[in-house]
Amino acid sequence: MPPTPDPIEDGLDSLPPPPPVFHVEQALLGALLLEPHRVAGLTGIAVEAFSSAAHAALFAAIRSLPAPEPAEHAKTTTWLNRVLTAAGEQTRGLTTTYLHHLIQCCPEPRHARAYSRIIEAEHSRRLLRGAAHRLIQTTLDTSLPHRVATTLAEAGALTTVVDDIATRFPTRSGPLSRTPASTPVAAHDEEASEEERLLLATATARPGSAERMRWLIPGDFLHPLHAGLWQCLIALTRRGTPIDPVTVLWEAQHHGLVATGTAEPRELLGFLSEPDGCDPEYWGEQILQRSLLTTAHRTGRRIETLTGDPATTTYQLVVGARRALADLSAVRVRWHHATTSPPANAPARNRISAPPRAGPPPTTAPPAVRTPR
Repeated sequence: MPPTPDPIEDGLDSLPPPPPVFHVEQALLGALLLEPHRVAGLTGIAVEAFSSAAHAALFAAIRSLPAPEPAEHAKTTTWLNRVLTAAGEQTRGLTTTYLHHLIQCCPEPRHARAYSRIIEAEHSRRLLRGAAHRLIQTTLDTSLPHRVATTLAEAGALTTVVDDIATRFPTRSGPLSRTPASTPVAAHDEEASEEERLLLATATARPGSAERMRWLIPGDFLHPLHAGLWQCLIALTRRGTPIDPVTVLWEAQHHGLVATGTAEPRELLGFLSEPDGCDPEYWGEQILQRSLLTTAHRTGRRIETLTGDPATTTYQLVVGARRALADLSAVRVRWHHATTSPPANAPARNRISAPPRAGPPPTTAPPAVRTPR
């Protein structure tokens, strides 16, 4: 005769244990079931703060029902039965036995306020993680018609979540958050590399354009060689040195960019001598846009990593998130400078259509007046 299946031996005991906040929720609900009047002192916690539907339904029922007289509550289970009935309308599986179990889980009803703050803090962590995840997904969604604008809107929503957490959990002294591991550098992007080369070539052909594009920095480039060449163009422009492919090559040598295994002189002269018809600022904006999306993605990842570490306190979450958002804010300011239309009395940019060519970058420059992307 085959043995009777044992649910424990069949793997049900392999389910992960509930997180610490689950036990805190049990303690809070037990305190309120034992001493219902204490719910009046819990002003900051919402039903959504609970991690399970059963706990949320019980808290909503407790809060919605008038607290019984303490003396009467000590003698009868009338109020507990009303709570069970009200909560049962919102979720299934609740029993009288579980309510008594919750009461036994509470070590001290007087600590109800402390329990609620712990639950609020963990709910804040979940809200922050969700906002960071939405920012990450937005940066990756190439189907969005206005990808940058939508990304910046999600970044603003994430900032609002951080500010709200900081308001409800005031800053206090304590260790700063640990810096998450750096996000691996993205794989080589041929389209981005081509756009960077076109910028360098057109900026070399139009001396002075680098000075007008102060909103673009070497850190916006994906390719280290291209970042170094942009730094060379900036240096030559500020010194008033004549600019052409040869002088840029000479400056690149002084910056350590012309060396064995780094870049060959013939290669540099080759692409620096092949500008296209677009305004350099058009290619600069393409590079800055990619930098903004990359920074936003990295910001979301950093914050998501912080929220995933249970050792990170609420204070550390706020500090770490604000540090990450500061990097994105800096790029956002430069993007605003790059895309804001010039004053009415200033000459409009003259963007020339590029000749047809192979490769992923567009062949026609966008109009001079643009809306934020």
